[in-house]
Amino acid sequence: MKTVVPQTLRKLGRAAAISVGAGLVFGASAAHADTTLYVGAYGGSFEQMLKKDVIPGFERANPGTKVVIVPGDSTTTLAKLQAQKGKAGMDVVFLDDGPMYQAIQMGFCGKLADAPVYQDLYDIAKFKNGNAVAAGLIATGIAYNTRLFQAKGWTAPTSWKELSDPKYKGKLVMPSIKNTYGLHALLVESKLNGGSDSNIDPGFKEMEKIAPNVLSFDPSPGKIAELFQADEVALAVWGNGRVQALRQQGIPVEFVYPKEGAVALGMGMCAVDKSANDALAQKFIQMILSPQTQAVLAESQGVAPSNKKTQLSMAIAARVPSPAQIDKLVRVDWDVVNAKRAEWTQRWNRQIER
Repeated sequence: MKTVVPQTLRKLGRAAAISVGAGLVFGASAAHADTTLYVGAYGGSFEQMLKKDVIPGFERANPGTKVVIVPGDSTTTLAKLQAQKGKAGMDVVFLDDGPMYQAIQMGFCGKLADAPVYQDLYDIAKFKNGNAVAAGLIATGIAYNTRLFQAKGWTAPTSWKELSDPKYKGKLVMPSIKNTYGLHALLVESKLNGGSDSNIDPGFKEMEKIAPNVLSFDPSPGKIAELFQADEVALAVWGNGRVQALRQQGIPVEFVYPKEGAVALGMGMCAVDKSANDALAQKFIQMILSPQTQAVLAESQGVAPSNKKTQLSMAIAARVPSPAQIDKLVRVDWDVVNAKRAEWTQRWNRQIER
């Protein structure tokens, strides 16, 4: 990963740079008469970043187009795809890699159109069969409250095994298994205790030990931010990008890559199959993958770029997973996990979150 800020980004500002980048990626675009592109995307800081730093450039590059964000986490967006099947609805969706593989299996994602930008992507960013691609790469690890740790005289956490430490009773946020971060925690706890993606029993046994420490299973960014700000929680299982968003709000939190390995999370996106606006949807995805937009995603969301040509300042590069860190991430076998997820969710509700 290079460490030089692009001249266009410095001179033109984010939105203008993206507009230039969009032109470079797509060439001159034909006017679209009052076309609305509906994008299912994560809420919170991600939605605000799209509205402020991405969408204006795309709309300028595609006159007559209006982009509307349909906010929601991956579970909510996947449910919306199921509800809209065969009807007009979202044209592009952002989903965590696990739900994205489910969406592909259900036939919700069309094929990605050929474009030069796809040749510039890391292999880890490419989904099977060319139906989706990762907009960026995230690590799931441990977020900790630096202010509270300092006040308590605690050393920074280094291991997944610390989540069950009794000193954190009532001081942990563990997202529900319905959320990718919570599912990642279950999977990694299983692997650390003799299990695997296909043998989850050790993970559930460990989660039963961790459960007394959990104050909240709510994964909403606003709720977690509130708990950290009020020093009500010491730890959370979360992604490095979400931690970056908290830090930008002035909340005293740091991200830890546990020594046993953080878990890989691809921020997937696809063009919804049979969308009436498929050409625009393909352009939007390609713009997200352009080096200019990738730099904005890295700075705003703390995600590692999928595009190898993305140039970052040293300060920004230090805040996202490096290529070396990505190589060490724990990978998930989504073909196995998705087949068992509904069963595990029912078990989680009975044993863990009750």
